[in-house]
Amino acid sequence: MLSADELALLEAIERSGSLSRAAAQLGKAPSTVSHAARQLEARFDALLFDRRRYRLQLTPAGQLLAQGAAQMSQEAARLTRRVKQVAGGWEDRLWIVTDELLEIDTLLPVVQAFDALQSGVSLRITHEVLGGTWEALRDGRADIVVGATNEPPAIPRLRWTELGALDWVFAVSPRHALATAPEPLQREAVVAHRSVVVADTARHAGARGYGTQGGQPVLAVPSMLAKVRAQRAGLGVGWLPRHRVSGLLQRGELVEKRMADPREPNTLYLAWRGDHDGRALAWWVEQFQQPRLARRLVDGLVMDGG
Repeated sequence: MLSADELALLEAIERSGSLSRAAAQLGKAPSTVSHAARQLEARFDALLFDRRRYRLQLTPAGQLLAQGAAQMSQEAARLTRRVKQVAGGWEDRLWIVTDELLEIDTLLPVVQAFDALQSGVSLRITHEVLGGTWEALRDGRADIVVGATNEPPAIPRLRWTELGALDWVFAVSPRHALATAPEPLQREAVVAHRSVVVADTARHAGARGYGTQGGQPVLAVPSMLAKVRAQRAGLGVGWLPRHRVSGLLQRGELVEKRMADPREPNTLYLAWRGDHDGRALAWWVEQFQQPRLARRLVDGLVMDGG
């Protein structure tokens, strides 16, 4: 690896095209710079400087050395910053996994507030669905999960808190056959029609689904937004988060149907591993536990579905 002085020498010669001008830029005597250049060539046993032309240039070998040394210098500087960062209690990276039910827009102001700390921690935010959210925490694909549903599973040193409850509405397109069906809707009336579900992203445990009846045809889609759009298009029926479709219900683009067997609200959980005690995790847990943010996470942003 080159020293800082050697790298500066290569860069100065490449910029100036002259030993004398490079010496002036470096604040050294031309003889000193010429001697350093020859020592560098002797060290690598390679011709690094093309002295045949009027303008002094780096040879291809010299260019390769300069580029590689610059990259190594940058990597060394980044490594130094990361070592100091971790030594100060900050993690190198924090992986946040949210259930797909939640709106990512709600997290953006929190990301901005975290950036203001200038911690150097890299953030990664991804989505999972149903069992996939808990599985991500168990398998180490998440440091913290937000909006996980159902009871917390058995995970070593699991810590969790409730964020709130999510209300559901059974909704259909106004053009769907069930839109004018008498209420409350009975199971027999629903099972003949296709249900739209968001596919569980669990990789190992048995995938789960909600809102379907035995023998009912199913259309599995990749996201809640896709589910809303499919139901608005009349491609199927099913339960939707009330806060995400309130605008569509008000405009008549979806019709709420009263059910003989209503769906209970889902409790949403914030969870993390107790064996992870970095400052970034502690900061995010504290933010999520603030009542105002927890309420915003559960309520989300009213979505048109358009």
